[in-house]
Amino acid sequence: MAEKNIIELRGVAKSYDGRNEVISDINLEVKEGEFVTLLGPSGCGKTTILRMIGGFETPTRGEILLEGEDISVLSPNLRPVNTVFQKYALFPHLSVYDNIAFGLRLKKMPKSEMDEKVKKVLDIVDLEGFEERSISTLSGGQQQRIAIARAIVNEPKVLLLDEPLSALDYKMRKEMQLELKKMHKLLGITFIFVTHDQEEALTMSDKVVVMARGQLQQVGTPEDIYNEPANVFVADFIGESNIFNGVMLEDKKASFADTVFQTVDDYPRDTKIDAVIRPEDIDIVEPGKGQITGVVTSCDFKGTFYVSFIQCDQYEFEVHGFKQLKENEKVGLSIDPDMIHIIKYDTSMNHFAGRLSAYHNGVFTLAFGNSRMDLGLEVLFEGATDSDGYPVDKNGDVIDWENLQLEVSFDPGDATMSDDPAEGDATGSILSLYYIGDHYSYTVKTKNDLLYIVDDEFLWNIGDTVGVSVPAEHLSIKVREEESNE
Repeated sequence: MAEKNIIELRGVAKSYDGRNEVISDINLEVKEGEFVTLLGPSGCGKTTILRMIGGFETPTRGEILLEGEDISVLSPNLRPVNTVFQKYALFPHLSVYDNIAFGLRLKKMPKSEMDEKVKKVLDIVDLEGFEERSISTLSGGQQQRIAIARAIVNEPKVLLLDEPLSALDYKMRKEMQLELKKMHKLLGITFIFVTHDQEEALTMSDKVVVMARGQLQQVGTPEDIYNEPANVFVADFIGESNIFNGVMLEDKKASFADTVFQTVDDYPRDTKIDAVIRPEDIDIVEPGKGQITGVVTSCDFKGTFYVSFIQCDQYEFEVHGFKQLKENEKVGLSIDPDMIHIIKYDTSMNHFAGRLSAYHNGVFTLAFGNSRMDLGLEVLFEGATDSDGYPVDKNGDVIDWENLQLEVSFDPGDATMSDDPAEGDATGSILSLYYIGDHYSYTVKTKNDLLYIVDDEFLWNIGDTVGVSVPAEHLSIKVREEESNE
């Protein structure tokens, strides 16, 4: 495959209201001839990126380069790029031939040349002889092929595909995945494909771009994405995973699920980590022969393998294998060191700029994120005041608290959620969740698009409105020295 970049995104961002960005500082390279898939949950920004490459949206900032030329403000018809939309956008009153030839007619191409090109692309999509058929007589899979034929007949350098398989049934979708892969090899042009289906992305792509909340989470081959996830979101989103919070005891030795495991990853002692283990990488052995012992709570047949859940004290393991286990059976779990992927714990979560908005009788009002709470003088400073009741530092100087710039943070496990928003310091709706061994990790999005990460043992639903509270004693509050008035 050629190493030349055909598409480059440099610092691309997109905002619709001038404030909240749906895409933030995206940097991405697409090689000529690659099959690249943008993968992520609904609302992560993948279609927005596709539309900006196609010319249907303009970046708020940044550059989109095609073969080194900035095309950020070019109209769609001036770009050597064609798009296959989710709903195909075929003309129902036109024949198959006229649908495919529509763009060629606009170019005023001679009829003989047009006939040749239409015949060629119909052969590529395996619908030769369909020229005179009406669009309304075609199946969903056939309409999808006509939409692709209409796009490739113009010989674009890049073909953009916006979830084109989502309307198809499961069997047809699997068939079309193979067909698209075959077309890509036959045509030799660059495909940029959008989907939220992980299996689809892993099956079809040379490169997978995993997105969440308008940002790139990881870019790599399907194998890299699956076997070496860059963070817990990728590990949870791509396939099934057992994820556990833990800590490194020493190099190549970690503690998680109340058990010590040998690993192949080196991190300093006491480093907080997340351990990721794929269900198919766990071996069922006799009780006491593995690193950990548990009880089978369920075992279901999935056609080619069994999915079992093993309860090890308060920790749950999902195991995929070819052996049927009995409910309540006691088993051992054996995990080889190279089957444990260690990810350094993300310490950037729940960090907010803070300020003191009021002070009265030894009590401050602290504002951070979407939260406001009252804190005693001793929580922030040493509790000392002058004769007039104003807070003073250790030297007895009055603190200019109104101009202090603060950094406020807290651990996800120290926050709590309530189904009564009025009970929380902040209010938001649950944006996403994933299971971490013995609890769930939730992302709560507030009305001004701030994100709170909260650990909770109970299962909530995506979209639930909740109140989030953090006890004052669990807040880490630091003065930003470079901005304080000392």
